Amino acid sequence: MEQTERRVGTVSRGIRCPIIREGDDLAAIVTESVLAAAESDGFALRDRDVISLTESIVARAQGNYCSVQNIADDVRAKLGGGTVGVIFPILSRNRFAICLRGIAMGCKKVVLMLSYPSDEVGNELVSLDKIDAAGVNPYSDILSLEKYRELFGENKHEFTGVDYVEYYGNLVRECGAECEIIFANQAKTILNYTDCVLNCDIHTRARTKRILLANGAKIVCGLDDIMNAPIDGSGCNEKYGLLGSNKSTEDKVKLFPRECKPLVLDIQARVLAATGKHVEVMVYGDGAFKDPKGKIWELADPVVSPAFTDGLIGTPNELKLKYLADNDYKDLSGEALKKAISDSIKAKNDNLVGNMASQGTTPRQLTDLIGSLCDLTSGSGDKGTPVVLVQGYFDNYTN
Repeated sequence: MEQTERRVGTVSRGIRCPIIREGDDLAAIVTESVLAAAESDGFALRDRDVISLTESIVARAQGNYCSVQNIADDVRAKLGGGTVGVIFPILSRNRFAICLRGIAMGCKKVVLMLSYPSDEVGNELVSLDKIDAAGVNPYSDILSLEKYRELFGENKHEFTGVDYVEYYGNLVRECGAECEIIFANQAKTILNYTDCVLNCDIHTRARTKRILLANGAKIVCGLDDIMNAPIDGSGCNEKYGLLGSNKSTEDKVKLFPRECKPLVLDIQARVLAATGKHVEVMVYGDGAFKDPKGKIWELADPVVSPAFTDGLIGTPNELKLKYLADNDYKDLSGEALKKAISDSIKAKNDNLVGNMASQGTTPRQLTDLIGSLCDLTSGSGDKGTPVVLVQGYFDNYTN
């Protein structure tokens, strides 16, 4: 009997799960939830399906939390408790404001240096049009708070309605520290104010540390150096510290999950035992999506995926169908075109870098691509689907 042609390519499904609490057997819960969804919705698992789970349920199951007091104690111990330059933080109540409370509690004075016109992930302090109109050069010009207000006044965030300059300043003072706010984009600027610096950038942190140390800073810590070991029995993240953390309560932070490769391997093994299928499994945080209207990048986590099975190592190796159709096989149509393109896919090399027929297929990491798909599928609100099943991702036109 002739096999019918598959008419569906990649499918991304949000999988509903129970609310996860500290100490839960996450591998069992995820496996059972995926198998129950397959049974209830009438689909079957296949080899190379991808089961993805949000970093937040992993951290919750691990109980990976710390308090603002833990942060304060660590900051004081590592940066001396005097005047500390806190530079390049992102503008976020969820991501950074709670960390700033702990930082301020561990200092006498905070010199808060904000990048402008926007933070690292695109949250705008002031528009580029206003910068241009004021004749300001953001690369070289250093603005005091007074100068910033004189030039630009109050600027509330488009989505949250918060004036982060005022919000962060008030927050530091409420925690008992003095606060001076400046606006600059060169890391070494902070050394005019203090030689003890906490750089809070995410993806540029290694360069920032290098520049500060080369220009005479006495102490430099990144957010990845704070809470990288337990304080009084707290959670921690040995690799990323406070990076990737989220507000849990008014005085508690959920940290990025700790080592979780054993978890993804456990889920993979359980699914194999239950179904005979070899699936891939990954933990994902923020995808890398830029909002066209607000200009905000989603990527506030240090990586999209902190753990994944080995089948997700690497980048796609794909041909561009429209290139083949418009160039190599422009004189073909119908079944002849379909056969020619299918034959090209079946005969493609394992490495298509530089091949004209692969142009436009940007070689991004599989985990970044799939993690972004999963982040958009699960959302960040009340969908209740912290696990996402992706099927058919590794299919091509010939499957």
